[in-house]
Amino acid sequence: MASAFLTTATTPTSLSFASSSIFLSSHQFHIHKFNFPILPLTSATTSLSISCKASPIPVLNFSGEKVGESFLDLRSAPPSTARAVVHRAVVTDLQNKRRGTASTLTRAEVSGGGRKPYPQKKTGRARRGSNRTPLRPGGGVIFGPKPRDWSVKINRKEKRLAISTAVASAASSAVVVEDFAAEFAEKPRTREFIAAMKRWGLDPKEKAMFLMTEVPENVRLSSRNIGTLKMHTPRTLNLFDILDADKLVLTQDAVDYLNQRYGADYLGSDDEDEEEDDYEGDEEGVVDGEEGTATEDSDVVN
Repeated sequence: MASAFLTTATTPTSLSFASSSIFLSSHQFHIHKFNFPILPLTSATTSLSISCKASPIPVLNFSGEKVGESFLDLRSAPPSTARAVVHRAVVTDLQNKRRGTASTLTRAEVSGGGRKPYPQKKTGRARRGSNRTPLRPGGGVIFGPKPRDWSVKINRKEKRLAISTAVASAASSAVVVEDFAAEFAEKPRTREFIAAMKRWGLDPKEKAMFLMTEVPENVRLSSRNIGTLKMHTPRTLNLFDILDADKLVLTQDAVDYLNQRYGADYLGSDDEDEEEDDYEGDEEGVVDGEEGTATEDSDVVN
């Protein structure tokens, strides 16, 4: 890992990040989302970020009818460094999730083995001085894992740039919907939620990520049994789920948040940066993937 970072620092046009399995593996991410050419750095391409205004995104109502258009005006990394920035942020997130608690016992730490199993000679067997040798079952482990800290650091601006770059690249597969919380005000209904997804052009069997400024309880209950769907708020938004999703569904309030938080004119604030730091590694706020009994009239999508 350290050698990969060193290569990027000395040769900005290196493909060490772009050739990573994270971008080349079809079952994890979609490489077409990062179809950026690798360009040599010149005086005209030394900018750390550029403004990226995506094509108009249709706004759909709950019935699936187009009622308007919306735009994503985000700050994005230049094509020459986009892959490296996103790759570094993904690796940072995945490493920081590692608990680092794996531990094995060496032959000195395994209990027992103090007595010599059998005499040194006259047995016809190989000489052995302990039952806890790493060569025998029940013995110690040679060079096994020990508890360690896997966490790595990344600059706040770089992490924010990686998220905005990923959202900008996924804008072609994004759709904006009107606030539909009122449709589930009475009770949660997973079947109705799946029907709404189909009206919005979403396949329930494909991975989809919903981004809402707040998730009402009935909406959360209606969507939690859909295994391919992940529901996020600005606090739980993360780079991995953005890249892993086939479709990105936003509400208009979420679009306004993205343009304000990750737009070209954003200057940043200490309070928001501290909130980001507090959330790193904390997955308690994610509203998807919770276990529980199925809601009334709900369908589980595998």
